[in-house]
Amino acid sequence: MIEDVATFIDALPDPVIAVDSELRIVAANRLVSAFAPLARPGTFLRMAIRAPDVADAAGRVVENGEAEKVSWYERVPSEQVIDVHVSPFVLGNARYAVIVLDDVSDALRLERMRVDFVANASHELRTPLASLLGFVETLQGPARNDAAARDRFLAVMREQGQRMARLLDDLLQLSRIEQQQNVSPQDIVDVAGVVHHVVDTLSQMARESGVSLAVNAPPKLDVRGARDELIRVAENLIENAIKYGSDSKQQPPRVEIALKTVGADAMLSVRDFGPGIAAEHLPRLTERFYRVDATASRAKGGTGLGLALVKHIVARHRGRLAISSVAGEGAEFRVTLPVLQPERP
Repeated sequence: MIEDVATFIDALPDPVIAVDSELRIVAANRLVSAFAPLARPGTFLRMAIRAPDVADAAGRVVENGEAEKVSWYERVPSEQVIDVHVSPFVLGNARYAVIVLDDVSDALRLERMRVDFVANASHELRTPLASLLGFVETLQGPARNDAAARDRFLAVMREQGQRMARLLDDLLQLSRIEQQQNVSPQDIVDVAGVVHHVVDTLSQMARESGVSLAVNAPPKLDVRGARDELIRVAENLIENAIKYGSDSKQQPPRVEIALKTVGADAMLSVRDFGPGIAAEHLPRLTERFYRVDATASRAKGGTGLGLALVKHIVARHRGRLAISSVAGEGAEFRVTLPVLQPERP
Protein backbone atom coordinates (compact mmCIF):
# COMPACT_ATOMS: atom_id res chain seq x y z
CA MET A 1 0.00 0.00 0.00
CA ILE A 2 2.85 2.36 0.70
CA GLU A 3 3.94 1.84 -2.93
CA ASP A 4 0.58 3.28 -4.01
CA VAL A 5 1.21 6.31 -1.79
CA ALA A 6 4.65 6.77 -3.39
CA THR A 7 3.12 6.63 -6.87
CA PHE A 8 0.45 9.15 -5.89
CA ILE A 9 3.01 11.51 -4.31
CA ASP A 10 5.20 11.36 -7.41
CA ALA A 11 2.29 12.66 -9.52
CA LEU A 12 1.76 15.77 -7.37
CA PRO A 13 2.94 19.17 -8.68
CA ASP A 14 4.58 20.17 -5.36
CA PRO A 15 7.61 18.75 -3.53
CA VAL A 16 6.19 16.15 -1.12
CA ILE A 17 7.73 13.79 1.46
CA ALA A 18 5.99 11.09 3.47
CA VAL A 19 7.52 9.87 6.75
CA ASP A 20 6.55 7.10 9.19
CA SER A 21 6.21 7.27 12.97
CA GLU A 22 10.00 7.01 13.34
CA LEU A 23 10.41 9.98 10.94
CA ARG A 24 11.97 7.72 8.34
CA ILE A 25 11.20 8.76 4.76
CA VAL A 26 8.94 6.23 3.07
CA ALA A 27 8.28 8.22 -0.12
CA ALA A 28 9.50 11.44 -1.78
CA ASN A 29 8.72 12.75 -5.24
CA ARG A 30 11.30 13.97 -7.72
CA LEU A 31 10.67 17.66 -7.02
CA VAL A 32 12.03 17.28 -3.49
CA SER A 33 15.58 16.81 -4.79
CA ALA A 34 15.82 20.56 -5.57
CA PHE A 35 15.41 21.29 -1.84
CA ALA A 36 16.83 18.18 -0.18
CA PRO A 37 18.98 15.94 -2.42
CA LEU A 38 19.38 13.41 0.40
CA ALA A 39 15.61 12.91 0.83
CA ARG A 40 15.29 9.31 -0.32
CA PRO A 41 13.22 6.37 1.01
CA GLY A 42 14.91 4.83 4.03
CA THR A 43 16.68 8.05 5.08
CA PHE A 44 15.73 9.71 8.36
CA LEU A 45 14.11 13.12 7.92
CA ARG A 46 16.64 14.82 10.21
CA MET A 47 19.47 13.63 7.96
CA ALA A 48 17.74 14.72 4.74
CA ILE A 49 16.58 18.15 5.93
CA ARG A 50 18.90 19.90 8.36
CA ALA A 51 16.11 22.01 9.83
CA PRO A 52 15.14 20.91 13.35
CA ASP A 53 11.78 22.74 13.20
CA VAL A 54 10.66 20.55 10.26
CA ALA A 55 11.50 17.27 11.98
CA ASP A 56 10.00 18.46 15.29
CA ALA A 57 6.76 19.44 13.53
CA ALA A 58 6.58 16.09 11.73
CA GLY A 59 7.07 14.27 15.06
CA ARG A 60 4.24 16.20 16.70
CA VAL A 61 1.91 15.66 13.74
CA VAL A 62 2.50 11.88 13.75
CA GLU A 63 1.93 11.79 17.52
CA ASN A 64 -1.17 14.00 17.93
CA GLY A 65 -2.69 13.93 14.44
CA GLU A 66 -2.99 17.72 14.09
CA ALA A 67 -1.60 19.52 11.02
CA GLU A 68 1.10 22.16 11.46
CA LYS A 69 2.90 24.77 9.38
CA VAL A 70 6.51 25.86 9.96
CA SER A 71 9.11 27.81 7.99
CA TRP A 72 12.46 26.50 6.84
CA TYR A 73 15.21 29.06 6.22
CA GLU A 74 18.34 28.45 4.16
CA ARG A 75 21.20 30.93 3.88
CA VAL A 76 23.46 29.10 1.40
CA PRO A 77 24.05 28.94 -1.51
CA SER A 78 21.40 31.68 -1.61
CA GLU A 79 18.77 33.00 0.78
CA GLN A 80 15.71 30.76 0.62
CA VAL A 81 12.46 30.65 2.62
CA ILE A 82 10.29 27.53 2.39
CA ASP A 83 6.86 27.15 3.97
CA VAL A 84 6.48 23.58 5.24
CA HIS A 85 2.96 22.15 5.59
CA VAL A 86 2.80 18.93 7.64
CA SER A 87 -0.40 16.86 7.68
CA PRO A 88 -1.24 13.50 9.28
CA PHE A 89 -2.58 10.41 7.56
CA VAL A 90 -3.25 6.84 8.66
CA LEU A 91 -2.61 3.76 6.56
CA GLY A 92 -3.86 0.58 8.15
CA ASN A 93 -2.69 0.72 11.75
CA ALA A 94 0.33 2.92 10.99
CA ARG A 95 0.56 6.69 11.36
CA TYR A 96 2.37 8.83 8.82
CA ALA A 97 2.99 12.50 8.09
CA VAL A 98 2.95 14.16 4.69
CA ILE A 99 5.28 17.14 4.28
CA VAL A 100 4.62 19.62 1.46
CA LEU A 101 7.33 22.18 0.64
CA ASP A 102 6.40 25.59 -0.76
CA ASP A 103 9.26 27.90 -1.80
CA VAL A 104 8.04 31.45 -1.04
CA SER A 105 11.46 33.10 -1.51
CA ASP A 106 10.51 34.95 -4.71
CA ALA A 107 7.21 36.21 -3.29
CA LEU A 108 8.91 37.52 -0.15
CA ARG A 109 11.69 39.06 -2.22
CA LEU A 110 9.17 40.84 -4.45
CA GLU A 111 7.25 42.09 -1.43
CA ARG A 112 10.47 43.38 0.12
CA MET A 113 11.36 45.10 -3.16
CA ARG A 114 7.90 46.70 -3.30
CA VAL A 115 8.21 48.04 0.25
CA ASP A 116 11.76 49.28 -0.39
CA PHE A 117 10.67 50.85 -3.68
CA VAL A 118 7.86 52.85 -2.06
CA ALA A 119 10.15 53.96 0.77
CA ASN A 120 12.98 54.95 -1.61
CA ALA A 121 10.69 56.75 -4.07
CA SER A 122 9.07 58.68 -1.21
CA HIS A 123 12.49 59.62 0.15
CA GLU A 124 13.81 60.72 -3.25
CA LEU A 125 10.79 62.97 -3.81
CA ARG A 126 10.57 64.27 -0.24
CA THR A 127 14.08 65.80 -0.26
CA PRO A 128 13.65 68.13 -3.28
CA LEU A 129 10.06 68.87 -2.28
CA ALA A 130 11.13 69.96 1.19
CA SER A 131 13.83 72.13 -0.41
CA LEU A 132 11.28 73.78 -2.72
CA LEU A 133 8.85 74.49 0.12
CA GLY A 134 11.63 75.94 2.23
CA PHE A 135 12.73 78.34 -0.51
CA VAL A 136 9.12 79.36 -1.24
CA GLU A 137 8.57 80.24 2.43
CA THR A 138 11.84 82.21 2.47
CA LEU A 139 10.88 84.13 -0.67
CA GLN A 140 7.48 84.91 0.82
CA GLY A 141 9.08 86.09 4.05
CA PRO A 142 12.62 87.38 4.79
CA ALA A 143 13.81 87.43 1.15
CA ARG A 144 10.66 89.02 -0.26
CA ASN A 145 12.50 92.16 -1.42
CA ASP A 146 16.00 90.69 -1.80
CA ALA A 147 16.59 90.47 -5.57
CA ALA A 148 19.95 88.70 -5.28
CA ALA A 149 18.58 86.05 -2.90
CA ARG A 150 15.51 85.62 -5.10
CA ASP A 151 17.61 84.88 -8.19
CA ARG A 152 19.80 82.45 -6.28
CA PHE A 153 16.85 80.63 -4.70
CA LEU A 154 14.94 80.43 -7.96
CA ALA A 155 17.93 78.79 -9.65
CA VAL A 156 18.07 76.14 -6.90
CA MET A 157 14.29 75.66 -7.07
CA ARG A 158 14.52 75.11 -10.81
CA GLU A 159 17.24 72.49 -10.25
CA GLN A 160 15.17 70.67 -7.62
CA GLY A 161 12.08 70.77 -9.85
CA GLN A 162 14.08 69.27 -12.72
CA ARG A 163 15.33 66.55 -10.38
CA MET A 164 11.75 65.58 -9.47
CA ALA A 165 10.74 65.65 -13.14
CA ARG A 166 13.62 63.29 -14.06
CA LEU A 167 12.68 60.94 -11.25
CA LEU A 168 9.01 60.82 -12.25
CA ASP A 169 9.95 60.33 -15.91
CA ASP A 170 12.22 57.38 -15.01
CA LEU A 171 9.54 55.87 -12.75
CA LEU A 172 6.91 56.08 -15.50
CA GLN A 173 9.22 54.60 -18.12
CA LEU A 174 10.25 51.78 -15.79
CA SER A 175 6.59 51.00 -15.14
CA ARG A 176 5.78 50.93 -18.88
CA ILE A 177 8.70 48.62 -19.65
CA GLU A 178 7.75 46.22 -16.84
CA GLN A 179 4.20 46.01 -18.18
CA GLN A 180 5.58 44.98 -21.58
CA GLN A 181 8.37 42.75 -20.22
CA ASN A 182 7.01 39.60 -21.86
CA VAL A 183 6.40 41.23 -25.26
CA SER A 184 9.51 41.37 -27.44
CA PRO A 185 9.73 44.49 -29.66
CA GLN A 186 9.54 43.65 -33.36
CA ASP A 187 10.72 46.82 -35.15
CA ILE A 188 13.95 46.70 -37.11
CA VAL A 189 16.40 49.13 -35.51
CA ASP A 190 19.85 50.13 -36.72
CA VAL A 191 21.67 49.96 -33.38
CA ALA A 192 24.81 51.44 -34.95
CA GLY A 193 22.76 54.50 -35.92
CA VAL A 194 21.45 54.67 -32.35
CA VAL A 195 24.99 54.68 -30.94
CA HIS A 196 26.20 57.41 -33.32
CA HIS A 197 23.09 59.49 -32.59
CA VAL A 198 23.58 59.25 -28.80
CA VAL A 199 27.30 60.07 -29.07
CA ASP A 200 26.46 63.19 -31.11
CA THR A 201 23.84 64.17 -28.54
CA LEU A 202 26.20 63.77 -25.58
CA SER A 203 29.30 65.21 -27.21
CA GLN A 204 28.65 68.67 -25.74
CA MET A 205 28.33 67.21 -22.25
CA ALA A 206 31.58 65.29 -22.78
CA ARG A 207 33.43 68.45 -23.88
CA GLU A 208 32.16 70.38 -20.86
CA SER A 209 33.40 67.54 -18.62
CA GLY A 210 36.76 67.39 -20.40
CA VAL A 211 36.13 63.80 -21.55
CA SER A 212 36.93 62.56 -25.05
CA LEU A 213 34.65 59.96 -26.64
CA ALA A 214 36.34 57.23 -28.70
CA VAL A 215 33.77 55.43 -30.88
CA ASN A 216 34.34 52.22 -32.81
CA ALA A 217 31.13 51.10 -34.53
CA PRO A 218 30.15 49.78 -37.96
CA PRO A 219 28.09 51.95 -40.34
CA LYS A 220 25.02 49.77 -39.82
CA LEU A 221 23.92 46.87 -37.61
CA ASP A 222 20.28 45.82 -37.38
CA VAL A 223 18.48 44.25 -34.43
CA ARG A 224 14.83 43.77 -33.54
CA GLY A 225 13.90 46.31 -30.93
CA ALA A 226 12.30 49.58 -29.90
CA ARG A 227 14.42 52.53 -31.03
CA ASP A 228 13.46 54.87 -28.18
CA GLU A 229 14.29 52.22 -25.59
CA LEU A 230 17.64 51.38 -27.16
CA ILE A 231 18.46 55.09 -27.25
CA ARG A 232 17.72 55.20 -23.53
CA VAL A 233 20.10 52.28 -22.91
CA ALA A 234 22.95 53.94 -24.84
CA GLU A 235 22.25 57.33 -23.24
CA ASN A 236 22.30 55.99 -19.69
CA LEU A 237 25.50 53.98 -20.17
CA ILE A 238 27.44 56.67 -22.04
CA GLU A 239 26.21 59.51 -19.81
CA ASN A 240 27.24 57.56 -16.68
CA ALA A 241 30.65 56.88 -18.21
CA ILE A 242 31.12 60.60 -18.94
CA LYS A 243 30.09 61.59 -15.41
CA TYR A 244 32.32 59.11 -13.62
CA GLY A 245 35.04 58.88 -16.24
CA SER A 246 35.82 62.56 -15.77
CA ASP A 247 37.41 61.61 -12.44
CA SER A 248 39.95 59.45 -14.27
CA LYS A 249 43.60 59.30 -13.26
CA GLN A 250 44.28 58.96 -16.96
CA GLN A 251 44.66 62.36 -18.59
CA PRO A 252 42.95 63.48 -20.66
CA PRO A 253 39.94 61.41 -19.50
CA ARG A 254 38.27 59.32 -22.20
CA VAL A 255 35.37 56.95 -22.67
CA GLU A 256 35.61 54.08 -25.14
CA ILE A 257 32.41 53.05 -26.93
CA ALA A 258 32.49 49.96 -29.13
CA LEU A 259 29.82 48.14 -31.11
CA LYS A 260 30.58 44.87 -32.83
CA THR A 261 29.13 41.52 -33.81
CA VAL A 262 29.98 38.58 -31.55
CA GLY A 263 28.57 35.37 -32.96
CA ALA A 264 24.83 35.88 -33.36
CA ASP A 265 24.81 38.95 -31.09
CA ALA A 266 25.49 42.64 -31.33
CA MET A 267 27.61 43.75 -28.37
CA LEU A 268 27.74 47.35 -27.19
CA SER A 269 30.49 48.06 -24.67
CA VAL A 270 30.99 51.34 -22.82
CA ARG A 271 34.21 51.69 -20.81
CA ASP A 272 35.43 54.51 -18.63
CA PHE A 273 38.72 54.89 -16.77
CA GLY A 274 37.34 56.53 -13.64
CA PRO A 275 37.49 55.40 -10.00
CA GLY A 276 35.78 52.09 -10.78
CA ILE A 277 33.34 50.15 -8.62
CA ALA A 278 34.23 47.93 -5.68
CA ALA A 279 33.35 44.25 -6.17
CA GLU A 280 30.77 44.17 -3.38
CA HIS A 281 28.62 46.75 -5.20
CA LEU A 282 28.53 45.06 -8.61
CA PRO A 283 25.69 42.57 -7.94
CA ARG A 284 23.38 45.37 -6.74
CA LEU A 285 24.06 48.08 -9.31
CA THR A 286 20.86 47.38 -11.27
CA GLU A 287 18.61 47.55 -8.20
CA ARG A 288 16.26 50.51 -8.12
CA PHE A 289 17.70 53.46 -6.21
CA TYR A 290 20.90 51.59 -5.37
CA ARG A 291 23.89 53.92 -5.43
CA VAL A 292 27.53 53.33 -4.63
CA ASP A 293 27.79 56.94 -3.46
CA ALA A 294 24.34 58.47 -3.02
CA THR A 295 25.60 62.02 -2.44
CA ALA A 296 27.83 62.04 -5.53
CA SER A 297 25.07 60.49 -7.65
CA ARG A 298 22.51 63.11 -6.66
CA ALA A 299 25.06 65.89 -7.20
CA LYS A 300 25.54 64.61 -10.76
CA GLY A 301 21.78 64.58 -11.39
CA GLY A 302 21.27 60.81 -11.04
CA THR A 303 17.90 59.36 -10.05
CA GLY A 304 19.19 55.92 -9.02
CA LEU A 305 17.00 54.29 -11.67
CA GLY A 306 19.21 54.47 -14.77
CA LEU A 307 20.76 51.01 -14.59
CA ALA A 308 17.46 49.45 -13.48
CA LEU A 309 15.97 50.86 -16.69
CA VAL A 310 18.86 49.48 -18.73
CA LYS A 311 18.44 46.03 -17.19
CA HIS A 312 14.70 45.88 -17.90
CA ILE A 313 15.01 47.21 -21.44
CA VAL A 314 17.77 44.73 -22.27
CA ALA A 315 15.71 41.88 -20.80
CA ARG A 316 12.68 42.92 -22.89
CA HIS A 317 14.92 42.77 -25.97
CA ARG A 318 16.01 39.24 -24.95
CA GLY A 319 19.54 40.49 -24.43
CA ARG A 320 22.07 40.44 -21.59
CA LEU A 321 23.81 43.06 -19.45
CA ALA A 322 27.24 42.41 -17.97
CA ILE A 323 29.25 44.73 -15.71
CA SER A 324 32.92 44.44 -14.84
CA SER A 325 35.12 46.77 -12.86
CA VAL A 326 38.31 47.03 -10.87
CA ALA A 327 38.46 49.74 -8.23
CA GLY A 328 40.72 52.53 -9.43
CA GLU A 329 40.76 51.31 -13.03
CA GLY A 330 37.30 52.19 -14.33
CA ALA A 331 34.29 50.13 -15.32
CA GLU A 332 32.93 48.44 -18.43
CA PHE A 333 29.27 47.84 -19.24
CA ARG A 334 28.42 45.35 -22.00
CA VAL A 335 25.01 44.90 -23.60
CA THR A 336 24.43 42.03 -26.02
CA LEU A 337 21.37 41.88 -28.29
CA PRO A 338 20.41 39.25 -30.89
CA VAL A 339 21.38 40.41 -34.39
CA LEU A 340 18.61 40.44 -36.97
CA GLN A 341 19.14 37.36 -39.08
CA PRO A 342 18.48 37.60 -42.84
CA GLU A 343 15.41 35.71 -44.02
CA ARG A 344 16.07 32.51 -45.92
CA PRO A 345 14.68 32.33 -49.44
